[in-house]
Amino acid sequence: MATAKDIIVKPIKANAARGIIQKFHYSGKSTQNSQLHFGVFINGKLEGALQFGPPIDRRKLLPLVEDSKWGDMIELNRMAFGPGLPRNSESRAIAICFKIMRKHYPQLKWVVSFADGTQCGDGTIYRASGFVLTAINKNSTIVRLADGTVTASHGTSKHDFTGAERLQGFQLRYIYFLDKDARKRLTVPEIPFSEIRKAGAGMYKGERR
Repeated sequence: MATAKDIIVKPIKANAARGIIQKFHYSGKSTQNSQLHFGVFINGKLEGALQFGPPIDRRKLLPLVEDSKWGDMIELNRMAFGPGLPRNSESRAIAICFKIMRKHYPQLKWVVSFADGTQCGDGTIYRASGFVLTAINKNSTIVRLADGTVTASHGTSKHDFTGAERLQGFQLRYIYFLDKDARKRLTVPEIPFSEIRKAGAGMYKGERR
């Protein structure tokens, strides 16, 4: 039986990554402006993908780590794994991606990502992968439209929000330090993981804990 040690992680073309994300990500949506795309293979078959790129508003995030330059950080925009991958493939794939990034993109000092505690989960994989929790925020920007579509209630004009249901939940912000010295320059407190449950933000696979 295959294990997480049997997976192969390597750069892939953007279109291939988008196809996997659209197939397996709970949102069904890939990120169009991602810059780095990694595929996760098992027995030669592409079964997972990770997309890294610029965040929506880099200016708001840079101050999280003192003296960060424009190109010091990147966001893990999307990550999706198919059912054909072994258990613990996510954390192993993330570790391999970070190893590749340290080697080929040494200018990158830290990685930010957000866990969707409204629809998906509270970041179990991030915690297992060595990320630091830096924010637990209530999130009221996600709505379910009358036709069942779930979308953000801002930044778009193509949807009719009449009769939309506003979903209640949380967004959790995590940071991983590719450069361990950068952690010393973190300007916000590191939040103990136990605070997730205390805040009522626990979620796993779309179910409240």
